[in-house]
Amino acid sequence: MIKLIASDMDGTLLDNDMQISPENVAAIKEAQARGIEFIVATGRNREEAVPALSAAGINCAMVTLNGAHVFDPTGQSLFIVPIPYEEACRLFDLLESRGIYFEVFTNQGLYSENQEERIQLFAEHIAEIMPHLTHKMAIAMTAAHLEQLPIIHTENIRQTLLDEELEVLKIICFHNEGPAILGPVAAEIDRYGDLVVTSSGTNNLEINHKNAQKGIAVAHIAKDRGIDLADVMTIGDNLNDLSMIQLAGVSFAMENAHLELKENAKYHTDSYLNSGVGKAILRAINEEL
Repeated sequence: MIKLIASDMDGTLLDNDMQISPENVAAIKEAQARGIEFIVATGRNREEAVPALSAAGINCAMVTLNGAHVFDPTGQSLFIVPIPYEEACRLFDLLESRGIYFEVFTNQGLYSENQEERIQLFAEHIAEIMPHLTHKMAIAMTAAHLEQLPIIHTENIRQTLLDEELEVLKIICFHNEGPAILGPVAAEIDRYGDLVVTSSGTNNLEINHKNAQKGIAVAHIAKDRGIDLADVMTIGDNLNDLSMIQLAGVSFAMENAHLELKENAKYHTDSYLNSGVGKAILRAINEEL
């Protein structure tokens, strides 16, 4: 019997307007009414995740930054899993040597050294996950996104991290040539041994400490609730969801999911454009998967 549901957000729970559809909201509320806890597990930080959830009237625990920072439903921080400063600097050196743009998520906000490149690359990322958009529309959406989540610009991220005693929780990097450039870098980072590399799109990499993964965080929450993993349901679409898809007793891949995720999920559901999360939840709780 399902007792805990964890859903990804981008490409999963959210639609093209970055909102939660009425069908998804209704299914989540139905699950909650049956005593099932719903949480989100996202690569976003909390500030990015809250608006869509609040607009839908959903209050829940959050696994953010791929598992690097976990919050209870009131917004209280439960635990963080940072990347050590020396390791972060080692990554900065590698990414800069390959001409790869990166951003740094910390416990006090998101930092970037290049605002113009950030806008261009993020617009390309949006265009990738929402191909119906024109480039101009993607740029406009990026600008709106930046208004909702201001990025702190710094000329020297290494010095800023030291001066402000910040903890690095996730590094995300982008390159418009995608796997041709990012693939070899991901392989090199994998050899470090204490980091994990995932992705939420073909033109980006997301780098966390090896203990900061969605699956580990969801398992931690389940254990804290006294819930067996057989009674956990997870839903996702991309490679940063793989760890939680593999651990859950009931797992769903979106129709738009990465092939590897589909191969690992026990069930498939409709796309994010057709309220696939809501359909998966209702199927799971009504059929008692």
